Parts: sequence; structure tokens; C-alpha cells
Amino acid sequence: MTNIEDEALLYQVASLYYEQNRTQEQIGEELHFTRWKVGRLLAEAREAGIVRIEVVHPKARMRSLEERLRDAFGLRDAVVVAADRADDERLRARVAEAGADYLTRLNPSPRQLGVSWGRTLDLLAARLQPGWAGGVHVVQINGGLSRSRTPTSAQDMAGRIAHLAQGTLSVLPVPSIVEQETTRRLLEQDSAVADVLDQAAAADTVLFSPGGIGADSVLVSSGYLTADDLASLAAAGAVGDVAGRFIDARGAIVDQPLDDRTLGLPLEHLRNSAVSVAVVSGAAKHAVCAAVVSSGLCNTLVTDQHTASHLLTTHQLTTHQREEL
Repeated sequence: MTNIEDEALLYQVASLYYEQNRTQEQIGEELHFTRWKVGRLLAEAREAGIVRIEVVHPKARMRSLEERLRDAFGLRDAVVVAADRADDERLRARVAEAGADYLTRLNPSPRQLGVSWGRTLDLLAARLQPGWAGGVHVVQINGGLSRSRTPTSAQDMAGRIAHLAQGTLSVLPVPSIVEQETTRRLLEQDSAVADVLDQAAAADTVLFSPGGIGADSVLVSSGYLTADDLASLAAAGAVGDVAGRFIDARGAIVDQPLDDRTLGLPLEHLRNSAVSVAVVSGAAKHAVCAAVVSSGLCNTLVTDQHTASHLLTTHQLTTHQREEL
């Protein structure tokens, strides 16, 4: 074989093994090689520079991407963790841990911390250590009572964050979405609910994880919405939700009647918060993450390298299109 043919074979074997996750035995059967020859070809591919293997520490941060995100979107801060070949759940856990580390290192520490709820924040709370801060008052920023037989973890998550900081807790003991706008107005007039919402509005730090528009949304599993509801929202332009409020790519509310039935902190408070931290990972949340950072709903982003790269690519394309107009 010529050198070109050699390189083509090495590339083919390396692609099957590293990109398509085929075993050496499967590759050997397909190409009529022994497993030992496949192993030798993989070694040659590394020696030829066709394959480059990088060992990435699970807590490794991508500093160049962080700087580019801060510059592109005017963020107060950004944390980007290496994604390597992690699946969605491992990546979610890794980003959640980075969020817990970031919260612990915040200087000054939050005095009044507003929190939303969901799977990512559950993982973040589970990775906080005792004494992560001292005397923090934690307050829920949106309702978290379940409307299904499966309870949400909203109060447990917020309570854990407060307990580990030897702090205090104010819960919002109402659903995230109610059936009538008048019901929401009546609940907001209750002194106990109004007091918690006032505390949430006064929080110096807000922590949330935007939700995607897929059927695995916690708002579906909690009984607030159906998969058909989400499909209708997506058709109307929704890319996901922030604290139960569905937004489009510009960060604007998509369905005003639905938003009028949603209990919690209005999104403008997130935009005006001194520290507004969004913790988000995975391709399913690329669109909602882009909406959150571009519309100023967060000023601090904790995410993975693939999401960060997507945000920067989209930003460059948008900037280029504007320049051409």
C-alpha cells in the first residue's frame, strides 16, 4: 500500500474505535483483521499523530473558553468544565459539582441566596460540603409543590443548602403553576407567600438551572404540564424555562396567559440581581442557555465546554449576520 493508503486505513480504524465506539473484535471482523492487528494499527495511528489522546481531570476548567464567554456576553464570571466523552448524566453531575465549588468560593459569600429547583440543583446541593458558607439565608424563588403523586425535591434541596451553611430557610409553599390567574393573585396576597417573594426579590445572589423544552422537563414529571403542552410551547417559539417561566430565543415570555398563572420571582429580578448564577449542561439545553446569557438573565454561567463552544459559535454567526445588514 502507498502512504496515502496506509494513512486512510489508520484513520478508518481509529475512527471506528474512538468515534463510533466499536470494539477491536468488531473492527477486526468488519475489516477481516485479527484483534491483535487492530491493536497494532491503533498504536500506529497514535504514533502518526492521527489520534491524539488527552487525559482530562474531571474538575479541569477550560480557562480560554471562560474568558471568551465573559468577553462575548459581558458576563460577570464563567466556569467551563471539560466534557471529554462524558454522557449527559455524568456531565450534569460534573457541572453541578463545579457549581457547588463556585458557590463555595464566592467572595463575599451570599447573605441571602434565592434558589430555584430541579435535577441539576439537586446534584449541586448534594455536592456542597458542611460549612460551605456561614449563616446564609436561603429562600425559594418559585413554587415547588408537586401536582403529581411524585413529590418534587424543591424544599429538601433548599433546606440542604441552608443546613450545610448553618443558615436559615424560607420556603414558598405553593405550586409553580396554578390553574387560574386569579388563584395566583390570591396566593400572592397571602402574607406568608408575599413575605417569601419579598425576600426572594431582596436576595443578593440567585441560583437557578434553566430547563429544556423536552418531555423530560421536571414541570412535566411534577404534573404542571403535559408533553403536548411543551410541544405547543415549542411551536410558539419557546426554547425552555427559567424558574418555571417559558422564554423564547430572545429571553422574552412566550405564553403570557401561562406566565400569568406562574408563581414566583419575575424574570426581571434575575436580570437585576447582583449575582445571578445559571448552572446548565448538555446539548438539549443549548438553546435555552443561549437565550439566558444573551438576554442577561444570568451574569454568571457554569457550564460544559460543548455548551460554551456552541454559545460562542452562535454568537459569532449572529454578530456576522448583523454586520452584513
